[in-house]
Amino acid sequence: MGIPTVHLCAITPVAQMVGSNRILLAQKIVNPLGNADLASTEEKKLRRSMVEKALKGLQTEIEEQRILC
Repeated sequence: MGIPTVHLCAITPVAQMVGSNRILLAQKIVNPLGNADLASTEEKKLRRSMVEKALKGLQTEIEEQRILC
């Protein structure tokens, strides 16, 4: 089985091609866990939200590839 991971990726077809099972859609290619257009407090909330989604995804039992939103 291996170690459960969540692949944070802005281009989901790439993650699917390499065989990632849990894929979390990132914000942008150059800044996957952030958004430079936001104020720093809002960006921190965004990052926290994405990390929480990734942690929730780790707890999810899966049988096949899944894109987490």
